[in-house]
Amino acid sequence: MSYFEGEVRPVGAWHERDAFWVKWAPFLFGEQRWQQTPQEVTEIVSLLGIAPGAAVLDLCCGPGRHSLELARRVFAVTGVDVTRAYLDQAGGRAEAEGLSVEFIEEDMRAFRRPESFDAAINVFTSFGYFEDIEDDRRVAANVYLSLKEGGAFLIDLMGKEVLARIFQERHWSEVDGALVLQELRVCRDWSWIENRWIMIGDGESEEYSISHRLYSAAELKSLLTGCGFDAVEAYGSLSGTPYDTAARRLVIVARKGEA
Repeated sequence: MSYFEGEVRPVGAWHERDAFWVKWAPFLFGEQRWQQTPQEVTEIVSLLGIAPGAAVLDLCCGPGRHSLELARRVFAVTGVDVTRAYLDQAGGRAEAEGLSVEFIEEDMRAFRRPESFDAAINVFTSFGYFEDIEDDRRVAANVYLSLKEGGAFLIDLMGKEVLARIFQERHWSEVDGALVLQELRVCRDWSWIENRWIMIGDGESEEYSISHRLYSAAELKSLLTGCGFDAVEAYGSLSGTPYDTAARRLVIVARKGEA
C-alpha cells in the first residue's frame, strides 16, 4: 500500500473517510446496481473495443461490481480503491467464485503502472472529487502513462449539461427501510456541486456532506487531451448514444495514440 511519496493519506475530505463509504454502501451499491452490472460491462467492453484476455484497470473499483464481472469474462483485471472495506468485500467475492482479480489499496492520484493496461475505466461518478483540479489532471496523466499504446480510458459521470436539465434541489428515496433525503446546491459558477445526505432509520439519523467538481463534455475532453490523449469522444450513455439533449450520463472514451 502506498500513497504520495513521503506522505500519509489525508482523512479530512469526505471521500477519504471509510465510515462514509461503509454507512452508505446499501444506498450506493444496492442489489439493483449489482443486477445492472452485466449489462453495463457488456456496453463498456463494446465502447472500448476490447476482447477477453485484455488487461483492464478498474480505477476506484469500490466493492468490485465491474472488476468481478470483467473477470468472469476472462479479462485480466486490476481494481484500485482507497476503501479497505470495499476491497475486502471484493476480494471475498472473487475468492468465493474462484476469480483471479488483483485488488490494490491506493490513492487514484498515486497509482501508476507504466504501459501495463489495454484499457482503464472510472465509472459511477468517481472522477472530480478533489478541490485542486491539478489532482484530476494528475489522475488522468497517471492513467495515460499506465495504458499501452492504443489503449483507451473510459470515464462515466454525471455531466454538467445533463445535471442542468434534470436538476432537483431536494429529493428523497427509501433504501432498506431507511429514508434517504438529499439536498443539492450548485456553486462556484457551475463548476462544483455540494450534496447534503441524511439517512433516517431505526429512530436515528445520520448526515454527511459530499461535494465534487462538475465537468461539461468540452471541459473533460480538454483536460484529457492536455494529458496526451487523442481521439476523445463523448457519449450520452454507456450504450454509446449521442451526448445531446437526451443524454443520461457523460461517458468519455479517450485513446492513447500509437507511436
